Amino acid sequence: MKFLLERSRYLALIGIISLLVASFAAFAWGTIKTVTTTLLIVQSLGKDATITIELIELIDIFLIATTILIFSASLYELFIGKLDMPEWMLAHDLYELKAKLSSMIVLVMAVKYLQKLIEIKDGMELLQRGIAIAVVSAALIAFGYFGKKD
Repeated sequence: MKFLLERSRYLALIGIISLLVASFAAFAWGTIKTVTTTLLIVQSLGKDATITIELIELIDIFLIATTILIFSASLYELFIGKLDMPEWMLAHDLYELKAKLSSMIVLVMAVKYLQKLIEIKDGMELLQRGIAIAVVSAALIAFGYFGKKD
């Protein structure tokens, strides 16, 4: 039984590989979006009204792709073995991994809100979205602050 439990940590490879594939796909999606956005900028000589939204979406795509990559690398580090990567990129326990995810969610929500700020013309809907994002962000930040290990 001990042997089986010790080797079961390699089951994490299923998630690690899946996340790595998802990260590659997201980076490829971001690259394709970069090319189409660049073409839009060049073709419209920078005058198309949707350029700002397209650029914000690019930031969002690459933030998500990077988050997935960080998760994949951190899960490998936690369950399989050491990696030669920058320290900021790796989580050394599950709490730290959740904290990294929380901060990335706050960033993605901020980028999405900025996108909606440009798109939405109804002030009340914009206010409601802003309040909702602020509440969720505050909860995630509080989790990171108050949930720290001593």
